[in-house]
Amino acid sequence: MPASSRSLRLTAIVPRASRTIARLILVVLTLCAAGGSIAQGPAPQPRADQEPITPIPPPPVQDQRQIALGDRLFHDPRLSHDNTRSCNSCHDTSTNGAGVSPPDSRAGAVKLNIPTVFNAALSFRLNWEGDLRTLEHQVEQSLSKPQIMGSSVEEAVHKLQADPDIARQFREAYGREADGAGLVGAIAAYERTLLTPGSRFDRWLEGDANVMTAEEFAGYQLFKSLGCVSCHQGVNVGGNMYQRHGIFHPLASPKPEIVRVPSLRNVAVTPPYFHDGSADTLSKAVEEMGNAQLDRKLTDDQTKAIVAFLNTLTGTYLGKPVVPAGQLRQSDAPK
Repeated sequence: MPASSRSLRLTAIVPRASRTIARLILVVLTLCAAGGSIAQGPAPQPRADQEPITPIPPPPVQDQRQIALGDRLFHDPRLSHDNTRSCNSCHDTSTNGAGVSPPDSRAGAVKLNIPTVFNAALSFRLNWEGDLRTLEHQVEQSLSKPQIMGSSVEEAVHKLQADPDIARQFREAYGREADGAGLVGAIAAYERTLLTPGSRFDRWLEGDANVMTAEEFAGYQLFKSLGCVSCHQGVNVGGNMYQRHGIFHPLASPKPEIVRVPSLRNVAVTPPYFHDGSADTLSKAVEEMGNAQLDRKLTDDQTKAIVAFLNTLTGTYLGKPVVPAGQLRQSDAPK
C-alpha cells in the first residue's frame, strides 16, 4: 500500500478511536454519577432474622399496682439513710437514666461510672463487674452500699410502714403489709418497664428501609466488619457477656480488668463513657475502643460513620426520645 494511502487510513482511524474513547469516558462518568446517587439512597431492606442485633421487645406482663408502687418507691428519698437520695437521683428516668458526671467529680460517689437503668432488665448480669444476676439483688445492694443509699431493706421498710398512704398501696399491690420482699419486688417490677423501643435502628430492623441514611448504614456495616459486633450484639447491643478491656492497648483505668460488656442502647445520649467515665465524647470512645480492643487506627470517616450508626440506637421512653442528662425532653419543656 502506498504511503499516502496508509496516512489517509490512519487519519480516518484516529478520529474514530477518539470518538470511542470519548464515549467510554462518558459511560464511566454516567456510572460514577449513578453510583454516587445510590450511595445517598436509603439503607437496603433488612433481613431482621439474619442480623446480629434484635429489636427491643414489649415489656413483660406484670401487675400494674406493683409497677405503680415501684415507680413511687424508685423516686422516694426515704430509701436512703439520710433521706436525701432516691434511686432516681442517680438514674433520672426523665433524661437518660444514667449518671450525670464522671465518677471522680462526685463527692462520696461510687468509683465506677453510673450506667443507665434503661434496658438494664435485658442484660444478663448487672453492674460493670457483672456481679449481680437479678434486678432484685441490685436493689438490695444499692440500698445497703454506704456510697449509694447507706441504708438497708429493713430500715427503708420501717420508714415506709409509718406512711399510711404507702402502707395502703402495699396492701393493694401485694395483699399484705409493707415488707422487704414487696419493697424489692416492686422496684424491680418498675425497672422491668424501663425499656426504650422505637429507635430508628429498630425501625429499620422491623422493615422501614427509609429510616436510616447511607452514612448510618455504612457505619453499621463497619460496626460488623471491624468486629465491634462480636461483643455488642443481641437485643441490648451488648450486656450479654464479659470481656477484658485493653486487649491490645490500655483503655481507661486498669481495674476492674474484666467488665460486663455495656449495652450500646441510647449510647449517644449517655456520656461519659467507659467504666471510669474517661471518654467524654462518643467519637473519642469509638476511636479508643478501635485502638484498644481491635488494634485498629480508625480513620476520621470510619469514626464518623460508626458514630452516625450509634446515634440510631437512641430509643423512646413513654413515647418521648431519650435525651442527655440535664436536657428536658421536648414535650417536657415549659410551654
